[in-house]
Amino acid sequence: MALDTWLIYLLAVAGLCLTPGPNSLLALAHGALYGHRRTCMTIAGSFAGFMLIVALSLLGIGALLQTSGEVLLIMKWLGAAYLIYLGIQVWRSPAMSLNQPTQSQGKSNLALFRTGLTTALSNPKVILFFAAFFPQFIDPERSLLSQFIVMAATIAIVEFTVEYTLARAAFQLRPVIEKSGKIFNRCCGGMFAAIGLALPFGS
Repeated sequence: MALDTWLIYLLAVAGLCLTPGPNSLLALAHGALYGHRRTCMTIAGSFAGFMLIVALSLLGIGALLQTSGEVLLIMKWLGAAYLIYLGIQVWRSPAMSLNQPTQSQGKSNLALFRTGLTTALSNPKVILFFAAFFPQFIDPERSLLSQFIVMAATIAIVEFTVEYTLARAAFQLRPVIEKSGKIFNRCCGGMFAAIGLALPFGS
């Protein structure tokens, strides 16, 4: 991939990753609840999910979804149901307390990883987006494998940086978040549910 093409791709990826979505919201919520170190497990799950989506998109699964309305519809409803379920769980979570040790609070590391992974995979429109997004930057005259590696590594690094920054910021702001009681949980939970409700009806 030529340097100028990669720089344009980097800017596009940064814009994509900075756009609020389920995984950035999850990193924010888990950063406040469990601390930025344990939230690395959530981010690792998101990372794995995004890399799987990138791989599927680069292998042409996005084209399959575009031609199969039923598959896409089923995936949309399953993803919507999971996000609504996640929203309800976050909404019902007890208010955070600074008297509780955040590093041992709540879910296991495996559960955090699984939540990040499932959230990343819950939106099939991401597959369609990447399937349409990647071809814009591929040079057929160059090695496809090397371009795929560069593109996947770029989006992985940017996504990890954004999610970790959000988790660390949320952890630093825990005293402020604690004062808001359950408002923080209900805002995050409501946003998850809203994304889930809107997902099946999006274009």
